[in-house]
Amino acid sequence: MHILLLTDNFMPEVNAPASRSFEHCREWAKSGHQVTVITGVPNFPRGEVFPGYRNHLWQTEIIDGIRVIRVWTFICANQGFLFRTLDFFSFMITAFLASFFVRKIHVVVGTSPQFFTVCAAWMVSALRRVPFVFELRDLWPHSIQVVGAMKNKFVLRALSRVELFLYHRAALIVAVTHSFKRILTARGVDPAKIAVVTNGVDLHRFEPAQKDPQFEARLGLATCFVAGYIGTHGRAHGLDTVLDAARLLQKRGENDVRILMLGDGEEKAALQRRAQAEGLHNILFLDTVPKDQVSRYWSLLDCSLIHLRRDPLFRSVIPSKLFEAMATGIPVVLGVEGEAADIVTRYKVGVTVPPEAPQILTDAILRLRDDPAWRMTMAENGAGAARRFSRPVLALSMLQAMEGIVQNDCLSETEMN
Repeated sequence: MHILLLTDNFMPEVNAPASRSFEHCREWAKSGHQVTVITGVPNFPRGEVFPGYRNHLWQTEIIDGIRVIRVWTFICANQGFLFRTLDFFSFMITAFLASFFVRKIHVVVGTSPQFFTVCAAWMVSALRRVPFVFELRDLWPHSIQVVGAMKNKFVLRALSRVELFLYHRAALIVAVTHSFKRILTARGVDPAKIAVVTNGVDLHRFEPAQKDPQFEARLGLATCFVAGYIGTHGRAHGLDTVLDAARLLQKRGENDVRILMLGDGEEKAALQRRAQAEGLHNILFLDTVPKDQVSRYWSLLDCSLIHLRRDPLFRSVIPSKLFEAMATGIPVVLGVEGEAADIVTRYKVGVTVPPEAPQILTDAILRLRDDPAWRMTMAENGAGAARRFSRPVLALSMLQAMEGIVQNDCLSETEMN
């Protein structure tokens, strides 16, 4: 089977969509399938082309048995709705055109969170007469409305109609949470064509590790209890709450607690300015690091902070960093309600707190600091539970669902002939 995947982000980018797409494609290729990916040049999140790449009309490479076609896009930093939309729209056009040069495909997959990419996948499927798979990683455009990136009701209604059109045209929808499936079913989408394949973790890359004393000392974290946020610093994440907690910790004189914030995003500069203005000396901001270095930073943490803004929409999501924390044996302080909180509670891998509640977040961090035995139990629970969310297992589940629709498509063609 020849699988064509369209995705905005891909290896060597390190955000959640890039990691999921790469790790799934790698497993599909290992299973003997031909896999082609159409994507842009790596530039997320700063809008700066990675070393060794250029924003050309067409370039190809092979990564772990995957043929990767990189096309030109309008590149900008991960901020500003207009420029980001131009980026997404340009990829829709160039990815669609590039698909003409990919031969004999059996299924085309378009992955969100934004769905201009999925629009391109549907157009390819319609033209090539192959099944179209919608990988649903975010309920867009609702999510951009929640974070205030778009307020024009006319445009939002138009985007919502396109969204429903794509759901109904898809032969298969792969949702990353059970909540997404319930929401789509309530909106009239056939539940029989919705498969749930959650986010997961590469257990070979993320595993429990001892702290590196020299690395720890170089970052000024020796003898400190380190609570860390690793991931995108975006509007949806509500990271002002983490700074509020840092301020409370500093005010209380809890001088042995440090907050490490690793990553980039449209809110990072504002967060840094605020920390400097308020004299928050207990926060360390670090830039995104290459994928093969991320686990080294996880090992510095005594607990992981995972947070989203308070909104009903976010009750339906499961941040992918939750699984990375579990795999590395790092107890979680989770400021997310709904399905993610159910996982933390069910497997006893951390503490749940209400979103946007800095006082409760602060208390949770201190409780974990003061109870090493409790942290150890959570760490062991997390490492054990992470095996349920192993990326190869999840990739195989999605592959089986795609094989099913391809077989059905072949049977339909045979019957018509």
